[in-house]
Amino acid sequence: MPEPTKTRLTLANVAVMLPIELLVHAAVVDTQLPYVAKVMVLAVTATVLVIWVAEPSAARILRGWLHAPALRQRRKLAAAPALWRARTVVRDEPGSLQRVTQALARRKINILGIHVHPVPGGVLDEFVLAAPGDVGERELLEALLSAGGSSPHVWPTTSLAMADGQTRALSLAARIAQAPEELPLAVAELLRARILSPAEGALEKYDAGTRLKIPTAWHGPITFVRPGEPFTPAESARAHRLAELAEILAYRPAPARPNWVATSGG
Repeated sequence: MPEPTKTRLTLANVAVMLPIELLVHAAVVDTQLPYVAKVMVLAVTATVLVIWVAEPSAARILRGWLHAPALRQRRKLAAAPALWRARTVVRDEPGSLQRVTQALARRKINILGIHVHPVPGGVLDEFVLAAPGDVGERELLEALLSAGGSSPHVWPTTSLAMADGQTRALSLAARIAQAPEELPLAVAELLRARILSPAEGALEKYDAGTRLKIPTAWHGPITFVRPGEPFTPAESARAHRLAELAEILAYRPAPARPNWVATSGG
């Protein structure tokens, strides 16, 4: 099951724990035990009941309510006839995004995810869309253009497009921290791109927006290409930060051994 939100988890625990706490207090307060003994009994009993009864009961009894938001999102993905990624540049002014969403809504296209990237001349809006089966690439492009978007691009995609880019980048950063030489493969995975050989990178046969070159000290420049899908400024920044991390780790000197380690054998 997906991770529940903190708010729902807190409310569920309170709903289950409150009756238990009231019953325990009612049972102990009327006894003839000394005050300190009552406090100890209440503390131990409440702790045990919360750990062994309340939290498991909340997770089981309120399971549907706890995970409802994530489950609804899953059902949207499962029921979607077609998933698309779309990008378009709009003016950086109030109402621009609203016009795009209204144009998509008129064609019964549901927006599942959106990222906004500042670019020269406006902002680049990147969407993950669930469209009816009869809506294809042409209809999506028409919707984006009719809303005032420029340079629109659309691509079929899968539910993997819903994965959070920041989380993926952090996971790959942890991978590079263990093995800096994994940088080229990690960046290729992050960008869903192909690594070009030095000979291919010098041919200039790919559009500038679909080719990304990252300088490194020990690999030399590494060139990545993603035909038909230009790299966003955020993706370029994440790739460069991963390269900087790998370079720092590759050239960091090994930590010196503490004196107590050197002398403990004597």
